[in-house]
Amino acid sequence: MALAAATTLLGGAMYANANAASVTPDPSTSASPTTPGSTSPTTPGSTSPSTPASASAPEPTGTAGTGSSVSDVVDAANAFLKTLDDDQQADVLLDFTQANAIAWSNETCGSTCRVGIELSTLSDTQLTAAKAVVEAATGTGTDTGYDQISQILAADDVLGDTDSSYGSGNYYLAFLGTPSTSGTWQLHFGGDQLAVNLTYKDGEVVGSTPYFAGVEPASWTDDDGTTYAPLAGMHDGVEAMLEGLSDDELTEAELSDSTSDVVLGPDEDGDFPDTKEGLAVSELTDDQQQLVLDAIEPWVEAADDTTAASTLSTYKSELDDTYISYSGTTALDTAGDYVRIDGPGVWIEFSVKDGVVDTSQLNYSSVYRDHDTDYGGEFSFS
Repeated sequence: MALAAATTLLGGAMYANANAASVTPDPSTSASPTTPGSTSPTTPGSTSPSTPASASAPEPTGTAGTGSSVSDVVDAANAFLKTLDDDQQADVLLDFTQANAIAWSNETCGSTCRVGIELSTLSDTQLTAAKAVVEAATGTGTDTGYDQISQILAADDVLGDTDSSYGSGNYYLAFLGTPSTSGTWQLHFGGDQLAVNLTYKDGEVVGSTPYFAGVEPASWTDDDGTTYAPLAGMHDGVEAMLEGLSDDELTEAELSDSTSDVVLGPDEDGDFPDTKEGLAVSELTDDQQQLVLDAIEPWVEAADDTTAASTLSTYKSELDDTYISYSGTTALDTAGDYVRIDGPGVWIEFSVKDGVVDTSQLNYSSVYRDHDTDYGGEFSFS
C-alpha cells in the first residue's frame, strides 16, 4: 500500500546543536558513527544524504520486529549514523538530559516539542536505516512492538490525506547519549501518536517507558481490502479484563470522576497519584488476575522480547498490590471511556475520545509508564 507523507513541516527547532552528544565509537562494533554520507551501512556511494525521501511509514503488513540484542541495536544505530552528514548527526546525537528525554508529545507540534531528526528530511537510504534501528529495538509480536509502531505511522498517513499536519514524515528520531554497549543512552522516537523511550545502561535495557501509543482512526481498510487496528490488542485486553468482573467488582473499580484523556501524558512525568484507586487485584480469582496480566502484556511487548518477558514477570509478582479502575462504559466504544492499571511498577491508561480530524471516528490514546524505571530511572520528578 502506498503511504503518503505529510507535506507540511511544523515549527522551528527548540533545542540547539549545543546539546549534541560527543560521538565515541563503540568498541564492540566497527561502524563509526562519525563517517558521513554513505548510502548504506557498509558501502559508501554517491547518493546525497540531503535528498528528501517520501518518508513513508513501514508497510503495516504484519511484519514483526527482529528481536535483536542490545549490541544489534547499537550496530543499527551506528549504521544509521554513517548515512548522515555532520549536521544531521548533530541533530540525532544529543545529550541524555532530562530536558531532551521528556521532549515528546501527542500533539502535532513538530520540533517545538520534540528533539531529533525529522523522518521527512531523510533520503530513502537514511530512512531505511532509521527504520532498522527502531525495528531492532522493539518487539517481534503481531500488532505489538515494531508491527504496532508501523501501523501507527501508517494511520498518521491516513490522517495526512485529510490534514497535511499529520503523516509519518513528521516523526523524529534521536539518540540521547552515544549508542554503545557500555554507558547510558536512550533511543528516543515518536510523533503525535507515538513516543518510544528505550533506555540502555551497560548493554542492558533498564527502562522501556514512557511509551505512548495512540491512533486515529481506530481502524481503517486500505485499497487492498486489508483492515488495520493498531491498538486493538490493547483495547480488547482491557475490555476483557473489565468484562471478567462481577457487578459488585465493577462498582468497586469505577472511578468517582470521569476522565476524558490519559492523566500521565506528556509533561506529567512523576505525577503518579499518592493513593491507588479502584479494585485491588488481590481480591480477584486466579482467572481474573490472568486477565489483568493479559491486559498488561500488549504494552510491555513494545520493548524487545527479552525485556518484555522479564518486565511482565515482575508485574505478575506485583499483582497483589495492583489496582484496576475505569470510568464511562466497559464497552470502550464511547468518548469518555477510560481504563487504568496501577501497580507498584506498572502504570497503564487507555482512553477513548472522539476523533480530532474526523469526529465521526474514535481516537484511542494510551500511555504506559513505570513508577520506578521511566527514562531508566535517571531523573527525579518529585
